[in-house]
Amino acid sequence: MAFENRITRLFGIRYPLVQAGMIWASGWRLARAVSNAGGLGLLGAGSMYPDVLREHIRRCKEATSHPFGVNVPLLYPNIEEHMQIIREEKVPIVFTSAGNPRTWTSILKEEGITVVHVVSSSKFARKAEEAGCDAVVAEGFEAGGHNGREETTTLVLIPAVAAAVNIPVIAAGGIATGRQAFAAMVLGAEGAQLGTRFVASEEASSHLHFKEAVLKATEGDTQLSLKQLTPVRLLKNRFFQDVQAAELRGAPPEELIKLLGRARAKKGMFEGDMDEGELEIGQVAALVRNILPAGQIVEEVWKEWEAALENPLKML
Repeated sequence: MAFENRITRLFGIRYPLVQAGMIWASGWRLARAVSNAGGLGLLGAGSMYPDVLREHIRRCKEATSHPFGVNVPLLYPNIEEHMQIIREEKVPIVFTSAGNPRTWTSILKEEGITVVHVVSSSKFARKAEEAGCDAVVAEGFEAGGHNGREETTTLVLIPAVAAAVNIPVIAAGGIATGRQAFAAMVLGAEGAQLGTRFVASEEASSHLHFKEAVLKATEGDTQLSLKQLTPVRLLKNRFFQDVQAAELRGAPPEELIKLLGRARAKKGMFEGDMDEGELEIGQVAALVRNILPAGQIVEEVWKEWEAALENPLKML
């Protein structure tokens, strides 16, 4: 059954489920599939040159009549060009992250765009609300990729952010199942954002080797790293071990930047180098055991959510 709350009304979607805009995984095929299934699909602009972003926006428009959006990390290059393309192509929804929401929110909203900002604390959630954002994604420490320095877990972060702001809260970080999404909404969220689960989907543009590595992951196979630069949760591999060794001996940021080099994330997640690539994934990879069509993932997550709602005691 369909579900209605502030998140579904804000985005015009059937289920309050959002697919994260992950770099090297979230192209138009994945966003299309999630949106067609009733969730909100997002394009991951962080791994796209401006002309590639325009192409993915146009392809997504052709492939779905349902709402979709673009996730834009504000710390990445080409931000001016990305935002210009988003306005020219009349993208209806933008998720921003890793930066000050005041910089772009008012400009985007002048174009009638719904704006959501990703936060890691109630302090930043209030700043996003003050900047005019329509909602926030409260992303806990468990999440893959770039992460908050506060290292606050989702279980603590969601009720803290929900109590701090009046705008809707979307929970993220460590969510891959319907029961987890239900739990997040019990804590005060009105929607759930899933990233890692959609990496292991047929439509994700990430390399098959990376998807298979996600399926093999168990508890403890990811760890927050590169804290001197921008904290990022990585799947442990040879590159991670090199970073960890450098950090343990007190390497300065300049050495870490050199070690990181260029296109390290592309090498791992898109090109499939499981040894030397940067493999960004969340802790919840430990619960992901199959690669499925994205639409099937949406349906299965929502069915489990409904079962939890109808009989929460039975789920225990």
